[in-house]
Amino acid sequence: MKLFHLAQYNVGRVHSPLEHPDLAEFIAALEPINAIAESSPGFVWRLKDDEGQSSSYVRVPGIDDPLFIINYSVWEDLESLKHFIHKSGHMAYLRRRREWFEPNPEATSVAWWIEAGSIPMVGEAHARLMRLREHGPSKDAWPLNRPWPAPSL
Repeated sequence: MKLFHLAQYNVGRVHSPLEHPDLAEFIAALEPINAIAESSPGFVWRLKDDEGQSSSYVRVPGIDDPLFIINYSVWEDLESLKHFIHKSGHMAYLRRRREWFEPNPEATSVAWWIEAGSIPMVGEAHARLMRLREHGPSKDAWPLNRPWPAPSL
């Protein structure tokens, strides 16, 4: 029997470059929030840059915008991810996202099920977000507020 994990990818465009003083509080929170994620029950993996920093410093192939940042992680299940999002120190910063990010009327987050032990490339994660934006929720790309059931074999 195959075991599946939940992949989640989200994007945003910050108001200023990451080194700008207006983003200092956001940047200072990245490492502590990532540490909370990594120690949370159900956490499997998160994307980091080549120096081990937050995925906010990873560039998406084909997107040449230094203000465009990403977050990409894998969790054992949806409940674990939701617990981290809503019941950890993460939520206090999520509530303040408008201080740092430009509003976006399109979907900025996507989730999908992956076979345990696999990690899709960043380009695939971004393509799934684009698929969600263009075609709406499906088993291959769905918003967290409209979850798709995990595959069963």
